[in-house]
Amino acid sequence: MNTGVTFELGEHRNKKVIFIRFDYDQKLIERVKKLIGVKWSQSQKCWYVTDNKEYRKKFGIKQKELTLEQELKISVENQQALKRYKETLILKGYSPKTLQTYTNEFASLLVSLKSKPVESMDSERLRSYFLYCFNSLKLSENTIHSRINAVKFFFEQVLRREKLFLEIPRPKKPHLLPNVLAISEIERLFATLENLKHKTMIYLAYSAGMRVSEVVDIKVSHIHSARMVINLKAAKGKKDRTVKLSAGILELLRKYYSIYKPKEWLFEGQYGGQYSSRSLQAVFQKAKILSKVSPNVSFHSLRHSYATHLHERGTDIKLIQELLGHNDIKTTLRYTHVSNRTLEGVNSPFDDLNIKN
Repeated sequence: MNTGVTFELGEHRNKKVIFIRFDYDQKLIERVKKLIGVKWSQSQKCWYVTDNKEYRKKFGIKQKELTLEQELKISVENQQALKRYKETLILKGYSPKTLQTYTNEFASLLVSLKSKPVESMDSERLRSYFLYCFNSLKLSENTIHSRINAVKFFFEQVLRREKLFLEIPRPKKPHLLPNVLAISEIERLFATLENLKHKTMIYLAYSAGMRVSEVVDIKVSHIHSARMVINLKAAKGKKDRTVKLSAGILELLRKYYSIYKPKEWLFEGQYGGQYSSRSLQAVFQKAKILSKVSPNVSFHSLRHSYATHLHERGTDIKLIQELLGHNDIKTTLRYTHVSNRTLEGVNSPFDDLNIKN
C-alpha cells in the first residue's frame, strides 16, 4: 500500500486551503487529525487545512516568486536572463524580500519585451519603457523608483553596463510626513488588547520603536534583563542593533513567558514556529478599529510615534537615529516636523489681533 502523502494548494468553500492526500492508512489518519484546524472534505475525498505560512513551512511547500502566468509570458531567452538575475541577487546576499521585489519588477520588463532579448535594450528604449510605466500603467513614483532600481541592477550588476542609466531621469518622490498617534490614542489602542500575547507584542513594538518584522524575529535569547536591553539581530539592512528594554515591558514579558513558555522564538504562532508578520499586523488593525483612532495609521506608526514622542520629551535627534537604526540623519529629522516640541515656542500672529469672536 502506498502511504506517501502529497500536498496540494487549492480553494475550498471560497477559502485558500492545502489539501492533504494519501492512500488509506489508519496511522496517517491519526497523525493528520492532530493538526490544528484540519477538516475532511467530502467532495474532494481528502483532509485539508487553512493555507498559511506555518503550514507551508511545516509541509515544505515553497511559494513561487513569480506567477505561472508571468513565467509563461517570458521568452525562453529572457528566462535565462531572469535566472542569471536571481542568481546574482542571491550571491550578493540580498534579503528574500528584496529578491522577490526586484525579481517581480524585472519580470514585468521581460513580459513587456515578449521575444526581444533584454540585453539588446539601450538607454533610449529603457527611457521609453519607464515613460510607458508612468503614462500608461499609471504606476506611482515609489513603484517607478523600485522598478528602475530593479532593472538598473540587471544592467549594472549582471551585464556590467555601469553608465547606461546616467541619462534616465527619476520622478521626484513625494515628501510625506509620518503618521503619528498621540499619547492618548496610544492608550486607547492599548486598552482594546485583551489577549496577553497580542498585548505583549504591540506594547513591545511601541516601547522600543520596532518594526513588525523585528518583533516576530525576536528569540528568547535576545532579551537581556540584566542589562535591560534587547538585541535585534539582522534587522533591516542586515544590521544588528541594541534597543532599550523598558522596565514595564520586562514585567509584562515575565508574565507572558510564565504562561506561554516559548522555546526559541519569543512569539510563536498558533501552529508552532515563528509568529507571522501578517498575523501581527491583523492584530493591530483590529485594535485600531476598536479604538477608533485615525484610520490612516498602520503598525509602522507605532515606530513613528515612539520616535516623535522621544523627541517631544527632549531626546537628542542623533540618539533617536541610533535607536531606530537609520543610516541617514535626514530620515530621522522627519520626526522634528511632526513633533509638538518644534511648535511649542511658536505663537500664531492671529492671537495678537484685537478682534472679537
